[in-house]
Amino acid sequence: MTLIVSRRRTAAALALTAAAGVAMAGGLLSGVSAATPTGAARLAMADPYALVGWATQGGGTSGGGGTPATTVNNATALTNALKASGAAVIRVSGTISCSGMLKVASNKSVIGNSGATISGCGLNVASASNVIIRNLTFRNWNDDAINVQYSTRVWIDHNTLTNGYDGAIDIKRASDYVTVSWNRIFDHDKSMLLGHSDGNASEDVGHLRVTYHHNFFDGSNQRHPRVRFGNPVHVYNNYYANVGSYGVASTEGAGVLVEGNYFENTEDPFHRGEGSSDPGNLVARNNHFVNSGSGDQGGSVASIPYSYSLDSASTVKSVVTGSGGAGAGKISV
Repeated sequence: MTLIVSRRRTAAALALTAAAGVAMAGGLLSGVSAATPTGAARLAMADPYALVGWATQGGGTSGGGGTPATTVNNATALTNALKASGAAVIRVSGTISCSGMLKVASNKSVIGNSGATISGCGLNVASASNVIIRNLTFRNWNDDAINVQYSTRVWIDHNTLTNGYDGAIDIKRASDYVTVSWNRIFDHDKSMLLGHSDGNASEDVGHLRVTYHHNFFDGSNQRHPRVRFGNPVHVYNNYYANVGSYGVASTEGAGVLVEGNYFENTEDPFHRGEGSSDPGNLVARNNHFVNSGSGDQGGSVASIPYSYSLDSASTVKSVVTGSGGAGAGKISV
């Protein structure tokens, strides 16, 4: 029995929420959980937006830590700061216009000041570890907005992404221990790809473990996420509004837990298989549906190893879209 109690809560908040267990059978998920801080309880948390999920594993994710921040306001300064060796906290100020993909080295926190925008290009977290990307707006990128490959311990949080060419947040090539939280995607097609190719099993099996929580898929079209090989992949407390093609797809032996999400005007909330990719495993529980389909699920998913706190699915819309909700500019970092 695993007790679901968030490490973020103060004693006052603990008094407001009841913890429940996740029943395990042979290491596979077979039960439900419901420790749900909402409203006053969420405000009582010591830090309601602290890191949870897979990026807490494998040693955790601290980015640049307490390193004194460096502020950048042009493409050259940003490029140089991102690729430099050593730990760094990089504050992005204003709108930076660029093209292509800017390489992000290990031990970096890339944090937007108020209104910070990266326009025309994206960030490439490649062969790196311990990276945080928060509070940035990405628009009009000409490749991916955020690409993670051959990298571990990455946290992508409270960003806004819109109107780009390819993936908004793509994670692939044996990457592992990643959390994608509180991001808003709108006016965009391909949102979040996990695992780039059906033929990459030799690298990806045993990796691609990612948590997606409290993201706002605002009229985006597909890949929320589209998963290959990763198991378990945890998709919880996200708000899907007017999604065009589909919400979550599990393929190529993946194991995806779709839990406590709010689906509204989303005809195909989740399914197994996609395109030429064979079906994976998908367990769905405690989701909330408004004018949406019921989804397709089957198979079993490996157990979730970390503690987390689950908002009641019916409250997720208000939590994710409210003040302090998903997207850049909603929190002070």
